[in-house]
Amino acid sequence: MKSEQIHLEDWQRILFGNNPPEFLLEVFIRSVLILLAFLVTVRLLGKRMNGQLTVTEMAVMVSLGAIISPIMQLPDRGIFLGLVVLVCALFFQRGLTWLDFKSKRVEEVTQGTESLLIEDGVLKLDAMADARISKQQLFATLRSEKIYNVTKVTRLYMEACGIFSIYTEEEEKPGLSSLPDTDKEIHSIQPAADPAIVACMNCGNTIRVEEEDEPCPVCQEVEWTQAVC
Repeated sequence: MKSEQIHLEDWQRILFGNNPPEFLLEVFIRSVLILLAFLVTVRLLGKRMNGQLTVTEMAVMVSLGAIISPIMQLPDRGIFLGLVVLVCALFFQRGLTWLDFKSKRVEEVTQGTESLLIEDGVLKLDAMADARISKQQLFATLRSEKIYNVTKVTRLYMEACGIFSIYTEEEEKPGLSSLPDTDKEIHSIQPAADPAIVACMNCGNTIRVEEEDEPCPVCQEVEWTQAVC
């Protein structure tokens, strides 16, 4: 649109665009038809589309939004073209799911694999870096599950779809607190362990140290804190 065509008092253009007001009825009809087709497509894609989405499912969902928007609003776009693209998206997702079922290699490439982030109470720093997960994000996940001691976790996986699976043990062991350092008052709920037992602030490894400058045998860092129960 050229600058000389812009007039702030032109309320009809601002409200209805360059189309006549009657086009709103067509937009309504288009929207109803396309949304019905969209709901049918999502239903045929499977129940997974209503849950935690994988990478490919998320890509399909974003594509569906881009498909239906123009054919709802643009008068020069036919509905049939949008329906064809919706069907193509349906067959693409169904075909990819079938390939994932038939080939483990294809499944790993398209869906990804799980990442082990905590093993026997120790943070797997390399895996966290690969998954781009920070310690604060991990600790927030533990706190949301009412886990305030890292050594209580035997395994923590980040699944390929992004959710966390946590396995804990009942035995109480000294370890690194998952409570935030900025809130000193809340730390009073955790009794301190044996003063000689410390936890690495970098990876959570818990040992009995003789000297304060002794490096952590797991990550080689020298950042210790009092272990808690």
